[in-house]
Amino acid sequence: MNEPRQKEPRRAMKDFRSIPTAPRGLPLIGHVVPLLRDPLAFLTSLPAHGDLVRVRLGPLEMIVICDPELTRRALLDDRVFDKGGPLYDRLREVIGDGVVSCPHQAHRRLRRLSQPAFHQSRLPDYARAMTACVQETTDSWSPGQVLDVPAEMMATSSRVITATLFSDDLPPTAHGQLVDDVTTVVKSLYRRMFLIPPLDRLPTPGNRAHLAARARLHDTVQGLIARRRADGADHGDLLSALVAAQDPEDDRPGMTGAEISDTVVSFVLAGIESTAATLSSALDLVARHPEVERRLHAEVDSVLDGGPAGYADLPRLPLTERVVNETLRLRPPGWFFTRVVTVDTHLGEYVLPAGTSVAYSPYLIHHRPDLHHDPESFTPDRWAPSHPQPPRHAFLPFAAGARKCVGDSFSMVESTLALATIASRWRLEHVPGHRGRLAAAVTLELRDLHMRARPRATASASPEPAAEPLS
Repeated sequence: MNEPRQKEPRRAMKDFRSIPTAPRGLPLIGHVVPLLRDPLAFLTSLPAHGDLVRVRLGPLEMIVICDPELTRRALLDDRVFDKGGPLYDRLREVIGDGVVSCPHQAHRRLRRLSQPAFHQSRLPDYARAMTACVQETTDSWSPGQVLDVPAEMMATSSRVITATLFSDDLPPTAHGQLVDDVTTVVKSLYRRMFLIPPLDRLPTPGNRAHLAARARLHDTVQGLIARRRADGADHGDLLSALVAAQDPEDDRPGMTGAEISDTVVSFVLAGIESTAATLSSALDLVARHPEVERRLHAEVDSVLDGGPAGYADLPRLPLTERVVNETLRLRPPGWFFTRVVTVDTHLGEYVLPAGTSVAYSPYLIHHRPDLHHDPESFTPDRWAPSHPQPPRHAFLPFAAGARKCVGDSFSMVESTLALATIASRWRLEHVPGHRGRLAAAVTLELRDLHMRARPRATASASPEPAAEPLS
């Protein structure tokens, strides 16, 4: 007869106050200095102090999750670990309560209403607009021209967003103002995280510029929504899909005007800044790795023969997609996010009371050597099917769970098509003295990256060689 199974002893939970505090904190301001001076180095130093580490921002504090499994739990339990905390408090000043930033109680409905805009059946039409926008950029380059790469990629991604969101409804002048306003808002958001009230309301030049750009951004979007609702036609773009969306699980009408406006502003900010950052980093990293560059050129030559990339080409561009994935691992544009605990809960060994701000960092997880072999190296072949893949929770460029980015496929299609189209026509070389520097603001982006455009004489090329094993 079997002995009765003994229950495992319940692990004792530790008090919230015993969570270790990160070093280098200063009186009154806490860890603001290292978070502003070198946030990436500061974040990657935290796992040495524990799975959860306390960080102070002036009188506020947050708990940084350093363990990948605990990060996964927080992302999957979006009711308990809801959108909130210092970053989302500031983001909501700009993007309101759209699908990206709304609390859990509103998210499921807004997600259902937003999802049709990104349905697989719409991607081929979006891809045609994406390719046309990338071609417009590459056609404007001349042999030997020195390019401000982040500015060029911003121009490209902004054209893509306005073409896929608004079709032809945005005049060139309004488009330029939109891009300027997005740049102003994004650049100031990270700094505003550290502005303790009432400093964030002082009439400083930075605060005034932020508020003016924010107001213009919403005015532009609300005008477009009003015209689209009056028009009533489906233009095949994202805005048409959002305006027409109906929830099959709810008898109420679709999104309100405010919900559409907040969601569209969210897509504009994420779609322009994040994609531009990804493409700038991909072009920089490829140029730094000649063998990857050679293989990428061989792949696009064999598939595209000097022409632009289209949606139907994507399955034949595996290395190009791996370059994008590896760029997202090494330099994820969304590198730092916050959540808020809604009810008393436990995470790891600790009890977290309701109201606790927690933070997680895809950059931190992506650079852990226990999850990624030689994590500081640029190795696209780590994503080849022949190589062992890291755990799913070890790669978080678009988050995970119910709050995973609704536009993840859209973003991957855009980045892959853009990189392939550029690589089929141009080789970009670094300009000495302007090789770029990483800056961690709301997005992780390259600044001062100048590259010289060299036209490529495409020739018949053999398919990409088999991936080499990781050493």
